[in-house]
Amino acid sequence: MDTIDAFRPEAVIVGGGDFPTHPFPLGLIKETERIVCCDGAANEFLKRGMKLWRVVGDCDSLLPEAYTAFTDILRPNPDQETNDQTKAVTYLAKKGMRRIAIVAATGRREDHTLGNISLLIEYMHRGMEVRMYTDYGVFIPCRNNRSFRCPIGTAVSIFSFGTQGMEAEGLRYPLRDFTTWWQGTLNTAEADTFTIRCKGDYLVYLNYP
Repeated sequence: MDTIDAFRPEAVIVGGGDFPTHPFPLGLIKETERIVCCDGAANEFLKRGMKLWRVVGDCDSLLPEAYTAFTDILRPNPDQETNDQTKAVTYLAKKGMRRIAIVAATGRREDHTLGNISLLIEYMHRGMEVRMYTDYGVFIPCRNNRSFRCPIGTAVSIFSFGTQGMEAEGLRYPLRDFTTWWQGTLNTAEADTFTIRCKGDYLVYLNYP
């Protein structure tokens, strides 16, 4: 049974979006030893005097003072065929880590936000457990049948990536094989557990209680 607070990441990736303000993503940063900043996100850590473990990316948005401060933990990757978030995930995968939380990946540029969220499915295909935490909730990549525990009234959205036979128990509105992303949004948990049954890939978004 999956819950918002059951996930224990081996590392936290901090993206270049809006720095979190909600206690949940902030708690992940404070409680996790391995903090990996995507390139320019390290600027914010330097400004706040916060500790981090690695800086991964092409370093094109890293301020000179951050570059100097974090020289020993920089892991530059100039590959322009992928983004810094994926570079950080790949770096951690090569270190043997597969349970990863991502924060600060939304906000600012909407095209980056959509790209970052959709990449969660790709990471799942690599055999990794990667979740994205925002200031409002969590995105969880899923495949086939999954069950979740959350307070009654929790806002739930489902984004299908080509599922077959999708249905649910414990949600206010019935599910089906949605053909566009918006069709599965704005549902509500009507029990303290709900189950999604289908074949295929999808994202579940759970709003924080």
